[in-house]
Amino acid sequence: MASWVLSECGLRPLPQILPRPRTRIAANPIKLPTLLTNKKNITDLGFGSTQISSGCFRSWGLKVSAPLKVASTEEDDEQRMRINGVNGDEEEIEFDPGSPPPFKLADVKAAIPKHCWVKDPWRSMSYVVRDVLMVFGLAAAAVYMDKWFVWPLYWAAQGTMFWALFVLGHDCGHGSFSNNPKLNSVVGHLLHSSILVPYHGWRISHRTHHQNHGHVEKDESWHPLSEGIYRTLDKTTQMLRFTLPFPLLAYPFYLWNRSPGKTGSHFEPSSDLFVPYEKKDVITSTVCWTAMAALLVGLSFVIGPIQMLKLYGIPYLVFVMWLDLVTYLHHHGHESKLPWYRGEEWSYLRGGLTTLDRDYGLINNIHHDIGTHVVHHLFPQIPHYHLVEATEAAKPVFGKYYREPKKSGPLPSHLLGSFITSLKKDHYVSDSGDVVYYQTDPELSSK
Repeated sequence: MASWVLSECGLRPLPQILPRPRTRIAANPIKLPTLLTNKKNITDLGFGSTQISSGCFRSWGLKVSAPLKVASTEEDDEQRMRINGVNGDEEEIEFDPGSPPPFKLADVKAAIPKHCWVKDPWRSMSYVVRDVLMVFGLAAAAVYMDKWFVWPLYWAAQGTMFWALFVLGHDCGHGSFSNNPKLNSVVGHLLHSSILVPYHGWRISHRTHHQNHGHVEKDESWHPLSEGIYRTLDKTTQMLRFTLPFPLLAYPFYLWNRSPGKTGSHFEPSSDLFVPYEKKDVITSTVCWTAMAALLVGLSFVIGPIQMLKLYGIPYLVFVMWLDLVTYLHHHGHESKLPWYRGEEWSYLRGGLTTLDRDYGLINNIHHDIGTHVVHHLFPQIPHYHLVEATEAAKPVFGKYYREPKKSGPLPSHLLGSFITSLKKDHYVSDSGDVVYYQTDPELSSK
């Protein structure tokens, strides 16, 4: 093909044909006639200002014998067909949950109404009063009726109320209960110590979880095991970790020993969970926990160990099951695999966007909408009574990065299926790679 062409501007060299970039297909196709009326755009397209003079262009269009379309490859054509369809009909590109989102944390924050950030300590305390009255009312009713068929109902209801108390103490730990740190600390200690949770010890480790969620190594609770660590576990430990009912009883063991691959305890001031200036807080919480444990032992002597087991022991186990179930499903068990990150691929926003909202039916109100978890994970300072509204406001920004929860009946029995399925297939992640997904141990999943 001749390298020169005769145009109305005279004899000119043909523009150099450059390869099309393969990294991404533009969302809005370039309209060359518009771009070519601008000298700067001509240069940006790679033709160079010395090859084509802008004086050759008139308002009525461009007249040259060279093709306006830049040459393409078969790979590019195939990619366009996947995106636009064979007949040119638009087809949606498959969503990649591990890709960086097209929005920033500030965009999500700006979408949330300002009043959602306001903390009302009186309103927060009203929930505490409601839950505490319910706890004592249930215990009094069970003792008064003392029927064999009443006790199972009591255990389920009281264990759920213990879990509700935990969520309010959790809000104190985040500072979303009120703007008064002393009030948060006092209420948090009373609520958490009553259900044998070391308030400051847990508060600090939970803060670490929020700050590092989605990071394979740095996340704190229910984070994935790398394959190397997983393979070091004996078969019994692997089975206990992924076979019901044992994962639903994990929380007390986590408080004492943390997760596999990590060391320390929520009760020890010298644990690597804490920095030196936090030691006094940890000691305070450990003392409060010890005082509650001593009180329970003392009450066992007064009313008898069997009565104490029925009134407190079994509800405590139900509470632990609620905590393990809900916190696990916040971060696992979605129908499609969600990413975990390392290195520069991790960010606070990308990690938080892998969190899941869950619908618990009637339990939503009882446990203070803790299932509305995505916005809570990104902005833990928002009070629980504003989470639903804040989430609705943020959804347009999230787009496909928000996964609508499956609607629940009065009781969230459907979530047990998600929990069991996840335990069968979400076992470990690769030892290498900055964006990784859960893998399945065939030997374990077949049992």
